[in-house]
Amino acid sequence: MSEPITVASDAFAEGQKIPAAHTCDGQDLSPRIMVFDLPPGTKTWAILCDDPDAPGGDWVHWLAFNLPPSLTELAQGVTPEALAKLGGATGRNSWGNSRYQGPCPPSGSHRYFFKVFALDCSLELPAGTSKADFLAKSKGHALANGMLMGRYERQR
Repeated sequence: MSEPITVASDAFAEGQKIPAAHTCDGQDLSPRIMVFDLPPGTKTWAILCDDPDAPGGDWVHWLAFNLPPSLTELAQGVTPEALAKLGGATGRNSWGNSRYQGPCPPSGSHRYFFKVFALDCSLELPAGTSKADFLAKSKGHALANGMLMGRYERQR
C-alpha cells in the first residue's frame, strides 16, 4: 500500500466535535469532505462513515463507492442522486436507506470515522449494498486508505 490518503473537512478537524448541522440534532447534512493524495492507479474511491461506539456494535452512517478519482471533494449535503450523476453509488446505512445520516448517539460521546479507500477497480455492486458486501468485494483492491475521525455527544 502507498502513502495514506489525507481526508479533511472544513466542518471539523481530526478528533474534534462534529457540528450539529451534520447530525440528527441539526439538518443531518453530510459534511464537506476533501480527499488528497489518491495514489496513481486509482480507478475509483469510496467513503465509509461508521460509529464503533454504538451500543449494538458498529453503526454505518454513510457508504458511497465507485467515485471517480477526478472527484476529490464531496459537497456538504451531497445526495445519493448527485453521487449517481457523478458515476458513484451509495450503499445502505444502518437505518436501512442509502443516504448520509449523521451522528445521533443515544448516550455519551461517540467517535465517527470517515474512511476513504482508493481502489484499483470499479466495484460490481448494486446501489444499496451493505458495508459487509462492500468490504468483501473491495478486499485486495485497496491501493491506499485514510480517515478523519470526529466526535459527537448529544446535548440533553
